[in-house]
Amino acid sequence: MTLLDLFSGIGGFSLAARWAGIETIQFVEIDSFCQKVLAKNFPGVPIHDDIKTFKADPGSADIVSGGFPCQPFSCAGKRRGKEDDRYLWPEMRRVISEARPSWVIAENVTGIDGMALKTVISDLESLKYEVMEPLEIPACAVGSPQRRSRIWLVSNALCGIKAMGGAIRGGWRKPKQVSWDGLCQREGEPPMVGMADGLPGRVDRLKSLGNAIVPQIAYEIFRAIKEVECQ
Repeated sequence: MTLLDLFSGIGGFSLAARWAGIETIQFVEIDSFCQKVLAKNFPGVPIHDDIKTFKADPGSADIVSGGFPCQPFSCAGKRRGKEDDRYLWPEMRRVISEARPSWVIAENVTGIDGMALKTVISDLESLKYEVMEPLEIPACAVGSPQRRSRIWLVSNALCGIKAMGGAIRGGWRKPKQVSWDGLCQREGEPPMVGMADGLPGRVDRLKSLGNAIVPQIAYEIFRAIKEVECQ
C-alpha cells in the first residue's frame, strides 16, 4: 500500500507507515527544518513545499494522511477557527478529492470538536467516504508519559469502516522498530516526560515535537487498515 503524507511535519505518519510496511510516495510540507528531517530519514521521497499549489493525480495513493494545522482550534491560541488563515482543511479536502484514495486519516487537537469537526466529517461524506466515529486517543494510550489527547478521523471509500472498528479494538500492538537511526529514544531507555517515543530526543527536540504526531497511534490505524484490506 502507498501513502500520500500531507502536512508531513518531521514524518510521524510516514514513520508509522514504514513500521506497517506501507510506502510513502509523497510529502507535502512547507517548513524548511522539517523538509531537511524528511529528506534525511526518507531519502528519495519527493517533497512539495505548499499544500495550496500541490495537485494530486487520481489513484496516486491508497491512503492520504494529514495532521492539518491545529492553531485555529488549539486552546493555546486565539481559537479563530475557520477565520484563521492557517485553517487549511479545505486544501486537504481538495487533495483528497483529486487523489481519491481508498482511505483517509486526519488528526487534530481536541479543540477542533465544536469548531470544525462536523465540517470535516460532512466534507468527507460529501466525497462519498464513510467516516468512522471520531477517536480521542491520548499519547499515554501507547505508553508515552504524557496525555497529549488528539482527535483521529478514519474514513474509507469502500465500506470498510465496520471492519476497521473491530480491527482497532483488537488491541494495541507496539511496533518492533522504535527509533530512527541515532535520532530517537532507544528501546529500553528510560522515558523522558514531554517526549513521544520514536521522535527526536536531542537537538531541536521541542521544534520536532511541535511538528509531529504520535507515530505509535498512527501505526495502530495503519495496522488495522492492512488487516481489513487483507480480509
